[in-house]
Amino acid sequence: MDAKARNCLLQHREALEKDIKTSYIMDYMIGDGVLTVSEEEKVKNEPTRQQKAAMLIKMILKKDNYCYISFYKALLQEGYKDLAALLHGGIPVISSSNGKDSLVGVTSYVKTVLCEGGVPQRPVVFVTRKKLVHTIRQKLLKLDGEPGWVTIYGMAGCGKSVLAAEAVRDHTLLEGCFPGGVHWLSVGKQDKSGLLMKLQNLCTRLDQDESFSQRLPLNIEEAKDRLRILMLRKHPRSLLILDDVWDPWVLKAFDNQCQILLTTRDRSVTDSVMGPKYVIPVESGLGKEKGLEILSLFVNMKKADLPEQAHSIIKECKGSPLVVSLIGALLRDFPNRWEYYLRQLQNKQFKRIRKCSSYDYEALDEAMSISVEMLREDIKDYYTDLSILQKDVKVPTKVLCILWDMETEEVEDILQEFVNKSLLFCDRNGKSFRYYLHDLQVDFLTEKNRNQLQDLHRKIITQFQRHHRLHTLSPDQEDCMYWYNFLAYHMASANMHKELCALMFSLDWIKAKTELVGPAHLIHEFVEYRHILDEKEISVCSQDCSVCENFQEFLSLNGHLLGRQPFPNIVQLGLCEPETSEVYQQAKLQAKQEVDNGTLYLEWINKKNIKNLSRLVVRPHTDAVYHACFSGDGQRIASCGADKTLQVFKAETGEKLLEIKAHEDEVLCCAFSTDDRFIATCSVDKKVKIWNSMTGELVHTYDEHSEQVNCCHFTNNSHHLLLATGSSDSFLKLWDLNEKDCRNTMFGHTNSVNHCRFSPDDKLLASCSADGSLKLWDVKSANERKSINVKQFFISSEEPQEDMEVIVKCCSWSSDGARIMVAAKNKIFLVDVHTCGLLAEIHTGHHSTIQYCDFSPSNHLAVVALSQYCVELWETKKVCKNSGIVLKQEIDVLFQENEVMILAVDNMRRLQLINGKTGQIDYLTEAQVSSCCLSPNLQYVALGGEDGAIKILELLNNRIFQSKIGHKSAVRHVQFTTVGKTLISSSDDSVIQVWNWQSEEYVFLQAHQETVKDFRLLRNSRLLSWSFDGTVKVWNIITGRIEKDFVCHQDTVLSCDISPDATKFSSTSADKTAKIWSFELLSPLHELRGHKGCVRCSVFSGDSTLLATGDDNGEIRIWNVSNGELLHLCAPISVEEGAATHGGWVTDLCFSPDSKMLVSAEGSLKWWNAVTGESSQTFYTNGTNLKKIHVSPDFKTYVTVDNLGILYILQVLE
Repeated sequence: MDAKARNCLLQHREALEKDIKTSYIMDYMIGDGVLTVSEEEKVKNEPTRQQKAAMLIKMILKKDNYCYISFYKALLQEGYKDLAALLHGGIPVISSSNGKDSLVGVTSYVKTVLCEGGVPQRPVVFVTRKKLVHTIRQKLLKLDGEPGWVTIYGMAGCGKSVLAAEAVRDHTLLEGCFPGGVHWLSVGKQDKSGLLMKLQNLCTRLDQDESFSQRLPLNIEEAKDRLRILMLRKHPRSLLILDDVWDPWVLKAFDNQCQILLTTRDRSVTDSVMGPKYVIPVESGLGKEKGLEILSLFVNMKKADLPEQAHSIIKECKGSPLVVSLIGALLRDFPNRWEYYLRQLQNKQFKRIRKCSSYDYEALDEAMSISVEMLREDIKDYYTDLSILQKDVKVPTKVLCILWDMETEEVEDILQEFVNKSLLFCDRNGKSFRYYLHDLQVDFLTEKNRNQLQDLHRKIITQFQRHHRLHTLSPDQEDCMYWYNFLAYHMASANMHKELCALMFSLDWIKAKTELVGPAHLIHEFVEYRHILDEKEISVCSQDCSVCENFQEFLSLNGHLLGRQPFPNIVQLGLCEPETSEVYQQAKLQAKQEVDNGTLYLEWINKKNIKNLSRLVVRPHTDAVYHACFSGDGQRIASCGADKTLQVFKAETGEKLLEIKAHEDEVLCCAFSTDDRFIATCSVDKKVKIWNSMTGELVHTYDEHSEQVNCCHFTNNSHHLLLATGSSDSFLKLWDLNEKDCRNTMFGHTNSVNHCRFSPDDKLLASCSADGSLKLWDVKSANERKSINVKQFFISSEEPQEDMEVIVKCCSWSSDGARIMVAAKNKIFLVDVHTCGLLAEIHTGHHSTIQYCDFSPSNHLAVVALSQYCVELWETKKVCKNSGIVLKQEIDVLFQENEVMILAVDNMRRLQLINGKTGQIDYLTEAQVSSCCLSPNLQYVALGGEDGAIKILELLNNRIFQSKIGHKSAVRHVQFTTVGKTLISSSDDSVIQVWNWQSEEYVFLQAHQETVKDFRLLRNSRLLSWSFDGTVKVWNIITGRIEKDFVCHQDTVLSCDISPDATKFSSTSADKTAKIWSFELLSPLHELRGHKGCVRCSVFSGDSTLLATGDDNGEIRIWNVSNGELLHLCAPISVEEGAATHGGWVTDLCFSPDSKMLVSAEGSLKWWNAVTGESSQTFYTNGTNLKKIHVSPDFKTYVTVDNLGILYILQVLE
């Protein structure tokens, strides 16, 4: 035993004897072969536990280094980590070399273990690299029996695999550290199915007697669990070697408490896995002497006898082991060609592609050029054809069968020749083969055949057109995905501009491709080939617009729909585009053809009045989005929200780059660091986390806040990154990413910190709070520099300042750091940083709340987000406002012959009368309107106010009649009687008022105990009302008396409908049931059960035989009225994590006059076949949460308003 190890054991002998129990420790050491059974008996014969421990240590002191290591590992295994730590410093270094040749370590035991584990043998020509091998062994020793990762990384062809195999070719290492064996797995570039196959093979190897399971794992997760069990139970203390790992996600399948050695070109592959990690970089070049040694072994000559050209060849190869080996192999076959191969290397036949790379392009390319020349003449041209393949793309055999017009077997024979010569790689996935080129080989072929590329691309397009038609491509064809992904690329590369435009400007192609791969790739192609597609603009489109832009915008704005199931009708989406758009014109043409076959399509007839300011719409989250931010270079967007995730996607196409389950609760804010390397997130779970923005690896977790963390912001200087966070605990904290703990805590606010921002020079930090103040802090000292009481800027005689609640929402610095913009309530304040004086004040109106404000880089403009779904751009000098006009969702619609008249209130408090056919708008009056309606003859307008007031406006002469009594709270519903002389209204005060406004007579219907939800007029001056109190009542509106009182539900009655034959009514409730009632009976005819959410609406069919009900889960049920039987369930298709495609509650329903169709208002408008229960069409609105749909008597015109305030007047296309 080494003196150091012996001294360490003697030094801590007393502590060891005092604490250890020997029985399990001895079991471990016997298993390692360092203790015999007779020695165990000797220890057991000692009378006390301490004497047993003393005897064991006495034995160990007489043994060797392996016994010390085994004892150390036994202590760790049995939970004596503190005692093991005492011995850690004395662990002896075990290396077979010790100055001798490493071949000494290769015993029959080593050969057996490595052979059984599938470790490759030494190459025919083998040159030792002792220093690197020794380093790898030292790192393996550091694993110390615990799970961990040792990574050998370097350029392609630098000998990583040979080094990995050589490192474990050592008796003492295997016996001392990995007695369970070594298991080699060649990984390579894999997809999930390829990886599963590799894992299945590995599990079969490790479980040859099938003692754990007779069935192969069916998926990666199952394989991971099987591998973990096999490694822990059947092969404990073994080493798993993963050769040629390309992708970080692959390692997650092996992240299960194993000891792993891996080789890779990418040092960062282990970033996503847990446990200790050790890295050994392999330098790109061999030394000159090593290179000469390899050559000498290949040609069987002494180094001293090598010709002069050998030195030049080594110089030209730049020390790459692969290149030297390739040249050596060629020289072995042709020993007189030294001058020839040197000349081939020196006479570059292609340009330098990349001079700075992870591996040596020039040298590798040169060697490959020679290898290609050695191919048989009859297959060289086929290798040239591969020049058109892209990097990292695996091509199915079928594609090359089409390219070469050959049978599968012929193609596979040719490709196998290339594979055998390492000029092509093959990935076997079950029965099918996929072939791919190394990046270097693609670069080499592209450069070599540059002048032929256009013709080669044209060849593959021509062959494709011979064998396929676009509409016949089906997803179950082996080559289908390849054509969808790369057909446009080949057309563009072949300079086939006409064909490319015909492809890209085809709704059929867009539909087929987005159904398979989503919209992001298509958007990317429109961007990439814009220069080509715009050439066709003049000939394709005579209007002053870009066809390419039409299609790109169509994809960008509908990407959130095209990426979901069930796939939306792309023709219907196209009909929503502007009429000048090429997309619309194609959609209109297709729709007219399909309408003849009975397909339903809708025209949005007032769309020309709607301007869409969005450039890209994506739907990355399954719940509310709380924050989104651009990366510094503007290429990426990060977003976070209530679904607890952080999402990162491309700003131009919406392609998802990262999806991270970031926190245990809602994520409130996210921020990119200035250099874009990191993203910070903060959450309701009180934690702040830092993520690698490229890999998604968690870098830091900070949990020193005691309440939810509301905001986070990085410094503007990337040289010394700091992060500021603000919390509901009223504290700000500064974090240095190089430290584990908080650098500074800033005290001063007395309520939640809502927002914080560093000044442009990072010297100051601004924070704003619910305590009504803006504070400036010195970043270096963390001291409060200034405090500005924003409350003082609100001076109102009606509301004393001390009683006013002023929550300061956000702040933003001007680029010169001289001014700060602050948002609070409905005002923006511009403050001078040095004097704290108020420079400007901007008022948005009493009924807006500012959610966010920010300076533009020029300082002259400020962007402001308001609570009414509009964004305003203000010039800070002139305070110039540009506001979007939007409608409230409470509208009334009157269908008269061929006219559609809409009464609506906009966000400027103006009452509008809109002609749906002409688009003409009459502004009637300004008022605080909560509800409105039109009289049947279009002579009068009724208004219900937020203050309970009721008014009637005569349209002809603008005369106003006002109810003298009104309601005590906001009016929710107003409706004229059929004659139009009486107005009925209800409000939150539970009273229904009947007002004959011409005679000034009032009748009050008072009996409901809670707010009236709504009412419907019946025949013979009767009225049906329903309420939150669970009752439905029938009133005589002349006498004010209750004629029927139905106790319908224990919970709120959410809706009622009256059958057209006036004999029955329905009721629906928050108790998840619906009921059918007869007006003659006080008990229900049928109770309809089955809904899993609140039943929010119901409607009878025109013939009174059917009842449709809709709930909060997006389900619609169609019932037989006579017997209460369920006929159809119209349910949304559930997708990712249970998010349903309906997008919201079903809030309104309407049958067609013939009872064969049903339309529903939900997150979108849907039309259903009431006979089969199947969906006929969907119209996706820009917003969601539609409240009501107004339908014309002929079921051909539909009117609604979404939650963004956008009006939709839809007409059936005929």
